[in-house]
Amino acid sequence: MKEAKRALKKSHIISTAETVFSKLGFKNAKMDDIAAECGITKVTLYTYFQSKENLYAAITYQALVSLVEGYNSIKKENEDKTGLVSSLCMIEYFMEFCEKNTLYAEALMDHFSIIRSGKLKMTEAIKESEFFKKSEDLQTLPFKIVAKEIQRGKEDGSIKEEIEPMVATLVAWSSGIGYAKIIASSGETSLFFNISLNELKFNNIEIAKRLLSK
Repeated sequence: MKEAKRALKKSHIISTAETVFSKLGFKNAKMDDIAAECGITKVTLYTYFQSKENLYAAITYQALVSLVEGYNSIKKENEDKTGLVSSLCMIEYFMEFCEKNTLYAEALMDHFSIIRSGKLKMTEAIKESEFFKKSEDLQTLPFKIVAKEIQRGKEDGSIKEEIEPMVATLVAWSSGIGYAKIIASSGETSLFFNISLNELKFNNIEIAKRLLSK
């Protein structure tokens, strides 16, 4: 009972931190802000999370879990359809995922930036974070799910035989990250050169379709 109550409290703190980070940004937000929004003392907050970085790592882990769940749901929904259809649905989902939760998109970009840099950007708080370790364990799974559906498309004849599944997955990921960065920099539905988000999303999917389709 005590463990369940603690887990619930922890979940509430993470949810509150998401709100605060979304509003103020990670750099500007303080543990005092999170404690106040959560209705607890800073001392209590630190008994659950020893640093702001650990809280951000928890949000990153939530983002990865959410992305994996979304991909698995799409995979199940499209079991009776071609691998191409399923892959394109996943590409579209990732852009919508970034659009609906910019904090998750930013957290994922920050996570992979740390991974690429080795130890250069890794603070002691990150090294000690249980959630960062969990994210490391999960970080390749979203890519593997998409790559597997692209491979299925090659096998069912809906995707070109010469396509390398993981390369195609990373190209799609890069496109989605670019979309996320445009959202973050504009903050509006009316973007650069008067191109809407829907138009940009549609064209990204069309390009992916032409690259993958036989």
